[in-house]
Amino acid sequence: MSFKFVSFFSDRFRNLIEEVGEISIFFADSMRLLTEKPYRIAETIRHMEFVGNQSLGIITLTGLFTGLALSFQVYLGFKLVNATNLVGPTVALGITRELGPVLTGLIVAARAGGAMAARLGTMRVNEQIDALDVMGVNTKQYLISPRVVAAILCMPLLTAVFDFVAMLGSYFLCVYMVQLDEAIFWQKISDTVDMRHLIEGLFKAGFFGTIFATICTFRGFNTKGGAKGVGEATNLGVVQSMVMIIVLDYFLTNVIRFFYIVTGINGT
Repeated sequence: MSFKFVSFFSDRFRNLIEEVGEISIFFADSMRLLTEKPYRIAETIRHMEFVGNQSLGIITLTGLFTGLALSFQVYLGFKLVNATNLVGPTVALGITRELGPVLTGLIVAARAGGAMAARLGTMRVNEQIDALDVMGVNTKQYLISPRVVAAILCMPLLTAVFDFVAMLGSYFLCVYMVQLDEAIFWQKISDTVDMRHLIEGLFKAGFFGTIFATICTFRGFNTKGGAKGVGEATNLGVVQSMVMIIVLDYFLTNVIRFFYIVTGINGT
């Protein structure tokens, strides 16, 4: 019994390593093709409009209510210890360093990543990708590279919008609903939040964009099994992207903290 248990998990672990290797090679090939002609600038801009511009509405709405909800919960907790003046900087640090990039990554992975996987999966089962191969078109350069680049470029921009709107929500709740002092609210944020905190969140966002775009395009590009396969590939791509964003956020945070220690930067 114990041997079967160990064998089961060893097989799963080996399959995981093989899959990570395949996705990594898939990403490396797609990025390498960016340097080869013809350059797909128009395709990249078109996908940037889809990933970025068409996500603004849901990002704005989510950011606003995230700022409101988080600020209210932090206020209730800090009120117990008479530290309500720290609500602003606490919310600002939480949003810029963690919640902003993570929630933006999850939302865009579900919306744009799922669409990428479904679109490519449909093209695969309808043999449109095979037709492009027959015509001599490099399908990874034409279909994959622009989508990945668009996600990498748009994610930091969307995260910046999320951060801004969330802090507006926090400001509205703290100043107009629970009657905190406006000058102290902004002064505490100014004293606590540095540019490196913003850069840290934007860097994470670009990394998360790389993750979800690569995984979702990989799943869609390698779809098998007709309409059922398209659904399974889309579901698997979105779920894996969201799980990886949450898991890698922890490790990425520790890597950044280690970088701060090595370089002598105060990482608080």
